[in-house]
Amino acid sequence: MDVDHHHHHHNGNGNGSAAVYDSNGNDEIKQEVKEEPMMSDDDMTFSEMMKKDKKKKKRKAESDEDDSGDEYKPETKNHRKSASKKNGKKHSEDEEESEVEYKPEVKKPKKKDSKKRNRESSEEESDADYSDEDVKPKKKKASKDKNKPSTSTPKKDVKKEPPKKKPKKEEDVVDVWEWWKEEKKPDGVKWNSLQHMGPLFAPAYVPLPDSVHFKYAGERMKLSLEAEECATFYAGVLDHEYSTMKAFNENFMKDWRKVMTSKEREKITDLKKCDFRAIDLYQKEQREIRKAMTKEEKLKIKEEKEAEMKIYGIAVIDGHRQKIANFRIEPPGVFRGRGGHPKMGFIKKRIMPEDVIINCGKDTPIPKPPAGHKWKEVRHDNTVTWLCSWTESVLGQNKYIMLNPSSKIKGEKDYEKYETARRLKKKIAAIRAKYTEDFKDREMRVRQRATALYFIDKLALRAGNEKDVDEAADTVGCCSLRVEHIKLYDSAKIEETDKKEKEYVVEFDFLGKDSIRYFNRVAVEKRVYKNLGKFIENKNPGDDLFDRLDTSTLNEHLRSLMDGLTVKVFRTYNASITLQEQLQKLTNPKDSVAAKILSYNRANRQVAILCNHQRSVSKTHDQAMEKLEQKIKDKKKEVKEAEEALKHARGAEKEKAQKKYDRLKEQLKKLKIARTDKDENKQIALGTSKLNYLDPRITVAWCKEHDVPLEKVFTKTHREKFRWAIDMTNSSDEKFVF
Repeated sequence: MDVDHHHHHHNGNGNGSAAVYDSNGNDEIKQEVKEEPMMSDDDMTFSEMMKKDKKKKKRKAESDEDDSGDEYKPETKNHRKSASKKNGKKHSEDEEESEVEYKPEVKKPKKKDSKKRNRESSEEESDADYSDEDVKPKKKKASKDKNKPSTSTPKKDVKKEPPKKKPKKEEDVVDVWEWWKEEKKPDGVKWNSLQHMGPLFAPAYVPLPDSVHFKYAGERMKLSLEAEECATFYAGVLDHEYSTMKAFNENFMKDWRKVMTSKEREKITDLKKCDFRAIDLYQKEQREIRKAMTKEEKLKIKEEKEAEMKIYGIAVIDGHRQKIANFRIEPPGVFRGRGGHPKMGFIKKRIMPEDVIINCGKDTPIPKPPAGHKWKEVRHDNTVTWLCSWTESVLGQNKYIMLNPSSKIKGEKDYEKYETARRLKKKIAAIRAKYTEDFKDREMRVRQRATALYFIDKLALRAGNEKDVDEAADTVGCCSLRVEHIKLYDSAKIEETDKKEKEYVVEFDFLGKDSIRYFNRVAVEKRVYKNLGKFIENKNPGDDLFDRLDTSTLNEHLRSLMDGLTVKVFRTYNASITLQEQLQKLTNPKDSVAAKILSYNRANRQVAILCNHQRSVSKTHDQAMEKLEQKIKDKKKEVKEAEEALKHARGAEKEKAQKKYDRLKEQLKKLKIARTDKDENKQIALGTSKLNYLDPRITVAWCKEHDVPLEKVFTKTHREKFRWAIDMTNSSDEKFVF
């Protein structure tokens, strides 16, 4: 049963209990989408303050991780203290590279602390534009390593030592491929040659030590290996509300019983009589052991990770080395889902090589499966961009191993997406005139289509595909809205603070993608309001609002209006145009860099509000705000003292005192800006739109025009992903206009 962990990756954790990677099987590092601090390089006080905040966020992200993911990730158990800290990933003890057929010559990447996470919203990853089949695996950020401490003895004669080579930058691990300067491939062809090592499988399950017991009806019971592994999954959710949910428990019991022996099935019939507490305690102890690892142990793990990354994390596509986004196959675990998903509690089975389809070039070596196993199938399909594929057991969805967002294939897709949205800009006036005319069409089908399109355009609603609510959470989009999701008011206040009421108000209240609530009151055109009244006539609350419309017919209509036009293009267009307009409106060229960044974030926030990119207010928000208030208070005191000192300063001291006063005043100003920014964005996720809906060239052009360093608004992840946009915009003399 156990896989030889793609190419003998032995689990050094002691216990290979599954689900130690991210729930979608991603590589060790999730894409960071953190907002970078607004400060100048010389502003050390504020810089230190922000660094502290970041560390706190990091710790919070780790402690909250179990709640924010899509599926449950039990911790690994470890008697030998050799697991990575906190993120609990598995590592190989010895990398036997000799058996590997193909090794791209790759220098070690610089590695960023793999624990660093900032989850802005559940949409962060799931909104990304992925793959040929609309696949959305989560993205990872490539590793980056701080200079390693020297283990050699101190040199006596430093001068005679040859100069040390500078550590290789991450750019040297993969090729910087300026694909946007090359000729485009024929339509449909994604690559000519593709070579990779296949996926890295989850380590085998390592049994619990004899001292850790599962109990049934108060009695100790030794479980079979598969049943015990599933017990560790459930132990990991004991502290979570999932363990109290009826559907979760019923589904878990149903799947758990499938892997039990007949004797176990006979005895274990009631989940309430199962005692997982000793397993839970053991898992928590292992977590603490990992936290207490020595620097040397951490360094060893880091090196092992890098060795894995060098082999499995690189694909060679058309002769260029490119990073792979998620080369680890997700381990088994319990499916949690979002928004009371009907399938929560079912067990995600272990993926074996026999489940995996490999896609690679015809003339390149086929990746070797682990010893004693074979691939399900090997394909040579250059019209798709995935490298490996398998079907996961709970939802029956296809999962894919894809290239990193910074790769050519992803970059080209992004570029085409934004160019399509720019083409829509030229046609939007005619399209709006057409759907406005269709509001009063004789055919109800046409009226419904026009009204839905009005909301998709004005409110950036998603299309909303039909789905089986027994198979998925009950979330909706525009086409799948039901009568119960809207209320009509002849006149009403849009915001509670409004003094006057507006005519023809529609109130939307439904769960959108990822079970995020969409609540909005909008004033609409009279004809739209009247149409909605007609659409809900003689219908029950659970009936479809647009009963004569579905997404496929809507998208078919859109394609007839413009080649390549879909509902998503409207969302991309409206998001990008909003950012461009808001930046023009809010930016004052005379402002400081910090104030300009505040304006940028405000423009970005308008887009996030339009797209309904929300996040829950962090548990530590109030605490962080209090600390910021205290810093402002302390800084005001320093400014007052410096002002007094300046008054009494004479001669040469006066200039020095003036400089100190000016510096402290600037620091106070930045702290106040940080306070405003932090509070305004507590419930809004800015990163999702920045990664998926906003043409990056708008941001690059704005930074160029206003002398704002790009790294103040784009993280390293953004800068890698949007290298094409940065080069195109900066190398052009003309200002980019979306």
